[in-house]
Amino acid sequence: MRFSVSLFVASLLVSVTASNVLELVPDNFDDVIGKGKPGLVEFFAPWCGHCKNLAPTYEQLADAFSHVKDRVIIAKVDADGAGRPLGQKYDVTGFPTLKWFDGKGNSEAYEGGRDLDALVSFVSQKAGVKSNIKPPPPPSVLSLDVHTFNDVALDRTKDVLVTFTAPWCGHCKSLKPIYEKVASYFKPESNCVVANIDADAALNKDLAREYGVASYPTIKFFPRDGKEVETYDGARTEEGFVDFLNAKCGTFRAVGGGLNDQAGRHDGLDGFAQRFLAATGEVRDAIYKEALGLSENVSSASMYYIRVMEKVVKGGDAYIEKESKRLASILNKGTLARSKLDEIKIKANILTAFVAEEVEKVESAFGRASAEL
Repeated sequence: MRFSVSLFVASLLVSVTASNVLELVPDNFDDVIGKGKPGLVEFFAPWCGHCKNLAPTYEQLADAFSHVKDRVIIAKVDADGAGRPLGQKYDVTGFPTLKWFDGKGNSEAYEGGRDLDALVSFVSQKAGVKSNIKPPPPPSVLSLDVHTFNDVALDRTKDVLVTFTAPWCGHCKSLKPIYEKVASYFKPESNCVVANIDADAALNKDLAREYGVASYPTIKFFPRDGKEVETYDGARTEEGFVDFLNAKCGTFRAVGGGLNDQAGRHDGLDGFAQRFLAATGEVRDAIYKEALGLSENVSSASMYYIRVMEKVVKGGDAYIEKESKRLASILNKGTLARSKLDEIKIKANILTAFVAEEVEKVESAFGRASAEL
């Protein structure tokens, strides 16, 4: 039994440390390279600092093409050890040296970038295969320059937040991931735009001066309807930006994505919902009719208040708890499209206006007011 456990642990270690980079030596090099399959070969030395820096990226490169091992090779040769004769044969004079072999005995030096994107692009082009790396999603922050700035920032139908940054600015680099998240939260809001401009680029410098940009990052808010531009001096956090944009744009976005708990709610209809739940018979009918008149003049989402009232009349108060649980389950799974999840969130928010706790608050408030009178 002890022996079996040892074998199991050993197999786990092998699986964890297994590499998709083929290690070649003089004895097996010709059996792998030049036999019809093209490949990229790294000639390295164990003591080479640049080789050590490249190693994790090279492993990622091999992983990216592991699903097409039968069509392309990613390999390495210790050209300062057992593979020294191969290094000499292929004129390797420095480390790491990367060479592309076309599978027909021909080779060429790789002179491109040594980041993962550059290496993947090169191998894909040369071998005619696609990597298994999923492309990153497009950035949510809208990038502007002097040619597009006015069309976006001065659009009278949109509220636009713009960061004026410089590529070398440390504070700008720190702000970038936060700002990107905020932009992703507001992406569904077509009239609330989160944008950036490289204010240090030569073509944009005059524009930056026009708006008084003297340091980086400078953040400006351009309100719709041509109202006066204002400088954003709030917290440079997700919460700070989200609160600011919600207040300025009239939106209800939440930190982390989606809508907050106030989306879809209406004070007047909340009052009707609470009174409706506490009432019975003809009083409920009267409240329903009043709410119907108000909802028709508010928003399309507000009609859900009316739908809930109708469901309660037909199915009883238990409908509210049952439907709330159903909607919460959908939101927790988060598998629907963003627009559909927003719709569900609004419905869930409106349902909370009908809960008993809210009714008790209203009744208590009415009781205190009556006592004071």
